[in-house]
Order: sequence, then C-alpha cells, then structure tokens
Amino acid sequence: MKVGKTLLDDPACTKSTAFTREERIRFGLRGLLPYDVASISKQKERALENMRRKNNNIEKYIFLSALLDRNQRLFYRTMIDHMEEILPLVYTPTVGEACKEFAHIFRRPQGLYITPEDRGGIEGVFGNWPEKDIRVIVVTDGERILGLGDLGANGMGIPIGKVALYVACAGIQPAHCMPVMLDVGTNNQSLREDPLYLGYPFARLEGEAYLSLVDEFVRAVQTRFPKALIQFEDFLTPNAFSFLDNYGTEVRCFNDDIQGTAAVTLAGVYTSCRITKKKFSDLTIMFLGTGSAAGGTAELMVAAFRAQGLGEQQARERLWFIDRKGLVVSTNENIKPRIQPYAHAHVPCDFVDAIADIKPDVLIGATGVAGTFTEQVVRQMAAVNERPVIIALSNPTSHTECTAEEAYRWSDGRVIFASGSPFEKVCYKNQCYEPAQGNNAYIFPGIGLGVCVSSARLITPNMFLSAAKVLSNLVTEEEIAKGAVYPSLMRVREVSREIAKAVCQVAMKEALVDEELPENLEEYIRSFMYDPNY
Repeated sequence: MKVGKTLLDDPACTKSTAFTREERIRFGLRGLLPYDVASISKQKERALENMRRKNNNIEKYIFLSALLDRNQRLFYRTMIDHMEEILPLVYTPTVGEACKEFAHIFRRPQGLYITPEDRGGIEGVFGNWPEKDIRVIVVTDGERILGLGDLGANGMGIPIGKVALYVACAGIQPAHCMPVMLDVGTNNQSLREDPLYLGYPFARLEGEAYLSLVDEFVRAVQTRFPKALIQFEDFLTPNAFSFLDNYGTEVRCFNDDIQGTAAVTLAGVYTSCRITKKKFSDLTIMFLGTGSAAGGTAELMVAAFRAQGLGEQQARERLWFIDRKGLVVSTNENIKPRIQPYAHAHVPCDFVDAIADIKPDVLIGATGVAGTFTEQVVRQMAAVNERPVIIALSNPTSHTECTAEEAYRWSDGRVIFASGSPFEKVCYKNQCYEPAQGNNAYIFPGIGLGVCVSSARLITPNMFLSAAKVLSNLVTEEEIAKGAVYPSLMRVREVSREIAKAVCQVAMKEALVDEELPENLEEYIRSFMYDPNY
C-alpha cells in the first residue's frame, strides 16, 4: 500500500487535499497537506477557475494535461461535469493545434511509442507498459492528422485525446486504455529539421517494411493483450481501408475515421428526416471529398438503405461524389476503388451544376479544406430543398467546409446544419439556432464499452449501424427545435450506455460472444463504468 509522498504523487490514487483527517494519519500524510479537507467538488471549482484564467485554448490544453498527470479522478470528474466546455479543449478543435505544437509543449511522457528500431521486439516493448489488462488501444502513425497532414510523432496527441474520451464519455477504466504511436518517421521536412522534434527523424517507412511493422504490432497485441480492441486513427486513406479489410475479420479492430465518422454522420441524416419529414429510403446524398471519411460513410449509408429494403445497386445510386474535378461520373479516369461503385452515368459538370441537376437532399463535406461550401453552393442547396441538410465534417475549425453562421445566412435560416467542429449558437432574423457538433465521441466510446462488456470477438458493421440508430433516437424534440441533430454532449455517457447495449445485442445476435450476457444489460453495463469520485 502506498503511503506518504508516494501516495500523494500517484495520479491514479491521490485525493490531494480531499484526504480526510483519519486518512492523513493512516497514510502518513500529516504535515504534507494544507489544513483544509477539500471535497472533490471544491477541488473541481478550483481547477475550473485556474483553467479559465488561461488566455487561449492551447494553454488550457496544457493545464488540463498537467491536471491529468497530477490527479486522474479530479481531471475526469471535471471533464464529465463540464463536457461541453472541456471536450473541445481535450480533443477537437484544440487537439489539432496541440499536435502541431506537441514537441514544443511536451511535459511528461504519455502513451507507448514504437519505432522501426523495435522491429522483432514489439511484444517486449508492450511488456514495459505498467498496466497488463489492456482493453482499448488507440493507435496512429501520424500520417494524416485531422486535416493537418503528416505530423509524425506529434500525432500522439490524437491517441492521448481519444483515450481521455473513452474514459470520460463511456467510463472505460483508465488503466484499461493505452495510446500508441507507430512512429515510422515523417515526410514533413520542417518537423525533421525542428531541433525540438521528438520523433524518429527519418523519412517515412513505406512498402513492405511499413506493412510488416504494422502486422507485427497487431500480432503482438493479440499475444500480450488478448482482450484489447484496436482503434486505428488518422492513417492515410489507402492504409486505413487496407488495415480494416485485412484485420477487421480476424481481430477486434475498427477505424474511427471510416466507421465512427460514418455512424455519427448517418445518425445526423436519420435525425434530419424527423425535421424534413422525408423518408430516409427516398434520400439522395452527395459527398464532397473522396477520402476515408466519405468512403466509409457511403458504405454505411448503403447498409442503411438496404436495411430499408433497397437493393445494393439501388442504394449506391442514391449516393454521388464530388472531387476536385467536379462530379465523379462513370467516364472519369483514375477513380479510387472505394468510390468506383458511386461513379454513375452522367455528363461531367462542376459542383454547383451537379447540385442543380441531381438535387441532393443532403450534402456532406469531408474534404479537410476550408471554405469549399461556398455561398453559391449553399444557396444552390437551398434552391433545390425547402430544408437543405448540410453536414460539414472537416476539423479542426480552421478546415471546416463552411461555418454555421454562413450556412444559416446563405440559406435564409432554412438549413439543417451539423459540423465536425463546434460552433457557437447562431442568431439569424430573430431566431437562434444551436447546431450540434457531429463528434465521433458520440460513437466510438460506446462501441468500445459494448465490446469490453460483451468481449465480442470482432467489431462488425452492424454495430455501427445500430449505434447510428441509437444516437438519432436519443435526440429530443427540444434539441431538434434548437436546430440540433445530435443530443447535448452533456448526455454523452447516456448515449454511450445505450450504444454499448446495442453493441452487446448485435454481438449476441451475430454469435460473437462466448458467454451469454445478463438479461439486465443496462445494469450490467453501468457496473463496468468508471465513476471518478473519492
């Protein structure tokens, strides 16, 4: 049992000034703390006061990281109770800036780093991790961080942030989570020339050497942490799809950029139908962008259409893509393999003409390029729809396709808008709207919780389809009236519980569990969830 200063300095065990008089005697803490016995509520208020004194979001991010390093329970209690304020600081949009500055704001090591020099010994590297019962691994190679590109080892900010969301949003035990950076180098020359850069300072590993290192990582996880799921995060699109295809049918893994984004986007579209009164099965949907987010969302949309009775080809014909050259049509050359099924017969045309011609009910942006939903684009969507649905997925905020204010103004207040980045409420013509953020935090924590609770052997597309339905069904009429197609982030733990329950049900239906789960799944799931208190 830890006592004295060792206990105070252990972030997982400390209560800091909340240790009672009796505990201070029992654990050798007399004289090591100020007189006052402060409750976790009082500590939380102090933490919030100090955080809010910071002049900008990156300083707040640094403060919160230091709080997590000092007092784990206080950090998570504060985040859970103030989710709408703190989630954007811990994750998007602030995490993008934090990744760019990662080497310069580095304070203390977090997570596990694997480099090409560890080849043949990755399992041994895992042995150095202090916790042995790992259930969730978030891994990136830093090549496509948000819309920011190749950030090398600086991309570790993403797995660290996602792990915090697993704990806060779904109650996965902190000791069961591990962020991992596959640091295989970077082709970002400015990073390699930065004297403070902390990563493997060489050009990126490619080809078979790269693939075999990833494969060794996946195999080592199965040996060292057989109960763990692997969440692939921010890999280059071809690699993201390749790993999902190669490993998705044999180990517990998923890709959040592909499947998490798809589920949260589908949920937003489902909810929009409650506003437009259109049948989901009648929708035509257009994507701007042909990367992993757009491709993955299209595939889940096909599954959703098929669940409504459409055939495979019918479902695909409801989906259209726009790339840099304009409408993706069947006569185009060099179409990405995952986009090929959506290249339909049509005359080539530009973005605005495609909207006028095809009249999509829903427009989804996944470009990573700011301003691509221009005034002309939004006005054209409003011209062909009484209530146009526009979802601008790209983040951080500086990369969003359009802002909420632009979408409402250019559509004369008729748009149903969602975005990957958070926006403040918009007041237009005497009406105020509070568009919700289409944040993957609504999806992946609940998926992870369900897999941990059920010990499902695989993570399947039906789990994400069910998650989208659950998320949409949880949006209240009051939230819809404010212009939101997602629930308040303050309800995210409720969302995660319900998604976890749906995941368990899918796992049982698909015979992916070895033991029958209890009938009262809700209570069973609650018993798994970490509740940070003293």
